[in-house]
Amino acid sequence: MRLATAEINLTALEHNLEQVKRFAPNSKVMAVLKANAYGHGLVTIAQHLNEADAFAVARIDEALALRAGGLTKPIVLLEGFFHQEDLPILLANNFQTIIHDEIQLKMLESAQLDAPLNCWLKINTGMHRLGIAPEQFDMFYQRLQASPNAQNKINLMTHFACADDVKNTKTVQQIALFDNLTQEVEQAHCLSNSAGIIAWPSGHGDWVRPGLMLYGVSPMANHTGKDHQLKPVMRLITKVIAVRNVGAHEQVGYGGRWQSDKPTVLAVVALGYGDGYPRHAKEGTPVIINGHRYGIVGSVAMDMITLDIGNNAHNVEVGDEVIMWGPELPVEEIAQCADTISYELLCNITPRVSYEYQR
Repeated sequence: MRLATAEINLTALEHNLEQVKRFAPNSKVMAVLKANAYGHGLVTIAQHLNEADAFAVARIDEALALRAGGLTKPIVLLEGFFHQEDLPILLANNFQTIIHDEIQLKMLESAQLDAPLNCWLKINTGMHRLGIAPEQFDMFYQRLQASPNAQNKINLMTHFACADDVKNTKTVQQIALFDNLTQEVEQAHCLSNSAGIIAWPSGHGDWVRPGLMLYGVSPMANHTGKDHQLKPVMRLITKVIAVRNVGAHEQVGYGGRWQSDKPTVLAVVALGYGDGYPRHAKEGTPVIINGHRYGIVGSVAMDMITLDIGNNAHNVEVGDEVIMWGPELPVEEIAQCADTISYELLCNITPRVSYEYQR
């Protein structure tokens, strides 16, 4: 039996989807499942998002895995396709594609397809990653409309760069630019990621794209999912595998990075960077054992982490459950302690962690 376990609460997942709909009641929902559903398990998560209108993934292999798992909802490829030979695969599997540059457009125009594809035209309104330049919009739109390989229904999309910061005016500027470009075009609009859904209702449009918030985690700076009535879906746990005394000034772990100024007691837990826990988690990063918080000491190793349990040693025994993050300990807090973002922690869970799906 594996010690490190990711418990996935499917009831919380369904609650979070309902919360998305409360934030954006007039929009359809494209549930974002890229990166193994943000580390939660691609196919199983999709199978429990029955009320979503469509799915979105980054790449074609993720979309094919969903079809192999029996999922029949529309699937949007957020990065589009990369080779012309991909196009018949998209058509055969009812995949929808983003068009974000002229190379893709030319491949689509020159393909020999049996039927047209459902396309989304992505406009760069300020993210400066993927998307056509605003001045290219009319040309791209007209060429897609003229191509027999694209359905006449050309959905329109953009992506926010700073929606997690409500004090930043860039999102307002992006919405205004998008609206100005598309006001004469009667097609479906999709602008908002999770942060846009929560903080920028003027950008909800016809479709919203919830990702992180589906998993109960806040996309907003200095917030947790609870602030938005979201419920954490993942609870990462492991076990205590040793309890040991150390003397004053004895060096603990690789590099002797930590030592106590007085005799103390350490608990060793079976989880490390080999399971996806951040190696750079700072001293004092919390875990929970039997309702008490304890801080990490020493270096996070591949398979183990040490905790200073000090005067509470009588409350900790080998075999006790250790909560690394979950409803009791927000992953957002752990991310702050590791100078990273919660997205990275969730996506970095490795295959040796056992997954248990429950309600």
